[in-house]
Amino acid sequence: MTVNECYEAMGGDYEDVMRRLRTDERVKKFLLKVLDDKSFQLLTDSMAARNMDEAFRAAHTLKGICQNLSLNRLYHSSNELAEHLRNNREYFQELETMVAQVKEDYDVTIASITSLKES
Repeated sequence: MTVNECYEAMGGDYEDVMRRLRTDERVKKFLLKVLDDKSFQLLTDSMAARNMDEAFRAAHTLKGICQNLSLNRLYHSSNELAEHLRNNREYFQELETMVAQVKEDYDVTIASITSLKES
């Protein structure tokens, strides 16, 4: 799998990230770091514990990583969640739907990056 194919598979913007990072090698280097990032795990753990401050922090960090690497699909869902948590630090049922969407997008992103790593 090429870096461009990885971006297509995960709903990212290859051209945008290439404008910033310039080479496939550099993009791949930073994408592989996403595999070790703990933000998503912190998000799910914080939601389970109903710790909305930590959930906000985790969603905001995940959003930032996605924005920097042009991981648009995951960026949009994590941004929506982060903005809801920024404005309301109380647990409410709608959050579960947003977290489920972030999880779905995260799983696609991680699977794509893992395929890139293994190729």
